[in-house]
Amino acid sequence: MRVLGVDPGLTRCGLGVVDGLPGRRARLVAVGVARSPVDDEVDQRLLTIEAQLEEWLEEHAPDAVAVERVFAQHNVRTVMGTAQVAGLAMVAAARRRIPVALHTPSEVKAAVTGNGRAEKAQVQTMVQRLLGLEELPRPADAADALALAICHLWRPAGALGAPQRAPGSMTAAQRAWAAAEQAAKRRA
Repeated sequence: MRVLGVDPGLTRCGLGVVDGLPGRRARLVAVGVARSPVDDEVDQRLLTIEAQLEEWLEEHAPDAVAVERVFAQHNVRTVMGTAQVAGLAMVAAARRRIPVALHTPSEVKAAVTGNGRAEKAQVQTMVQRLLGLEELPRPADAADALALAICHLWRPAGALGAPQRAPGSMTAAQRAWAAAEQAAKRRA
């Protein structure tokens, strides 16, 4: 399974792709940061980030996209930009019918370090170890994106806090098939 992790941000959007299977060692495919010029208008910055997200989706063809769930901060401008970029990632994935999962920062930290309150440096170090990298993934946005992908890859299906599909990420045929399977299970 291939997962694209997205650590949304308007100035720096971390992107990380890993391959692996649940419970198995993950392998780095690609890591980077999508950037937008701080001096541009917000609409142009979003367009710049969106183009880079599209390139990553096209180049790496992930089976799933894991996006950091936006949480409230005191800085409304930062939260708005982060939420807008998270939305871009979800729409780009949905356009390709790729399942999307949202993970909280504490869920991701707990998955890779065992501590939901781990510092960024600890997350970077564990991502380096888990992927067998020679150097720490930098910047922190890139490490966070890889941590998101690892978290999603290792999250067991059906577990509390397991990845949830974004609404509408299934086609009508897939929804009908799933409903028919559920009905058959209830009758059995």
